[in-house]
Amino acid sequence: MDNSSYDVIVIGAGPAGYVCAIRCAQLGMSVACIDQWSDKNNKPSPGGTCLNVGCIPSKALLDSSHHYSFINDHASEHGIDISESEINVTKMQQRKNKVVKTLTTGVKGLLKKNKVEFFHGSASFVDSNTVKISGDTEQSISANSIVIATGSKPFELDFLPIDQKRIIDSTGALALTSVPKHLGVIGAGVIGLEMASVWSRLGAKVTVWEAVDQFLPLVDKDIANQANKMLSKQGIQVQLSCKVLAAEVNKNDVKVTVSDSDGESQIDVSHLLVAIGRVANTQGLALDAVNVVTNEKGFIETDDQWQTNIKGIYAIGDVIGGAMLAHKGSEEGVALAEHLSGQHGHVNYAAIPWVIYTWPEIAWAGDTEQVLKEKNIQYNKGQFPFMALGRARAMGDSEGVIKFLADANTDQLLGVHIIGPNASELIAEGVLALEAELTAEDLARTIHAHPTLSEGLHEAALDVADRAIHF
Repeated sequence: MDNSSYDVIVIGAGPAGYVCAIRCAQLGMSVACIDQWSDKNNKPSPGGTCLNVGCIPSKALLDSSHHYSFINDHASEHGIDISESEINVTKMQQRKNKVVKTLTTGVKGLLKKNKVEFFHGSASFVDSNTVKISGDTEQSISANSIVIATGSKPFELDFLPIDQKRIIDSTGALALTSVPKHLGVIGAGVIGLEMASVWSRLGAKVTVWEAVDQFLPLVDKDIANQANKMLSKQGIQVQLSCKVLAAEVNKNDVKVTVSDSDGESQIDVSHLLVAIGRVANTQGLALDAVNVVTNEKGFIETDDQWQTNIKGIYAIGDVIGGAMLAHKGSEEGVALAEHLSGQHGHVNYAAIPWVIYTWPEIAWAGDTEQVLKEKNIQYNKGQFPFMALGRARAMGDSEGVIKFLADANTDQLLGVHIIGPNASELIAEGVLALEAELTAEDLARTIHAHPTLSEGLHEAALDVADRAIHF
């Protein structure tokens, strides 16, 4: 199939790439999708970081560790007496790998079902219409439109080389074969806190160092403060305004040098996780061959229709920066496909849900209180605690709160913020309200089933007008 021609070539089969490829095919275009992810047998494993070493495996481990934590810490409250429990990390990892394999195989099936031609290998630009595929064999294919959806990779510090043994990144944290004695984590962001939660629940001592002086600065302050207290109660120690200066790897541990307001100090950890963000994955694409422009941080620059500075070359997902979320990339993939077919694809970046899968979960969409104050927007606030919900009490999960922010003049919802059980699912109603430009009154007049956790959204909406019933 050397020099075959397509309407669209998509480079990358992560949530942005494979979704874009499938939608393009649904709209009648001939599509090729190139992806280099492989499983341990060097077989194709589409799904990108998300399915292979990100969203999916991390949630598998979070769920497994949550079950273990429940058995040890809460089962007796429900009248379930378990004399002794033991974690088998090998079986837990096998289950995680099975989940990953099932879903990556599913992506291959979806591409085939939608008649997307799939190529396993790495891609590089020859010119603005031609891509070379390097795999078991080399070949070149061409298209009028080429979409870069190669995602991101962990940011590395020069003085902390990742060896995936003692100094690890998120990929290494997902593959540990035993519970660390003491896990040190650089970065109190989403990845750092989720991995801290997994291994803390399974018995590891966990210390998290964060360079800035605010915990979860993107999160509403009320929610972030509660999260810090809850995680601390679970045994996760977070040290703010604390920088890691160096790390010395020894046979059985890592000696970490940190600096805070008290000066420099050293601490020994068994493993050190570097979780300080992600950078665009453009290595090997030969972008210079076609003069595609990247910004000072290495992300590909695009216009409002995801086209780069080169006509016919587009980019979506993590590789263009912004909210580095799988669902954001997928929506960009759909919108770009529709744009390429002559329709009007659109992504509402103001209504993207964010989730941190600690327990309780943290989820939000729209503006925080601090942002509204910066914008000088007058707002009303409604809150409702999970402890006042019958369903939360029955579950034994009653920590947390739901918070709504609404325009003081129009009552239109501006932000939805949740910390509590199943926040990742509850946030969808808030996102729908933001997308549809609903008011707090609209949600207050929407009947919610009883007893459910979603009643908290109803009560928080009522509280915007100071008329919550159950608190």
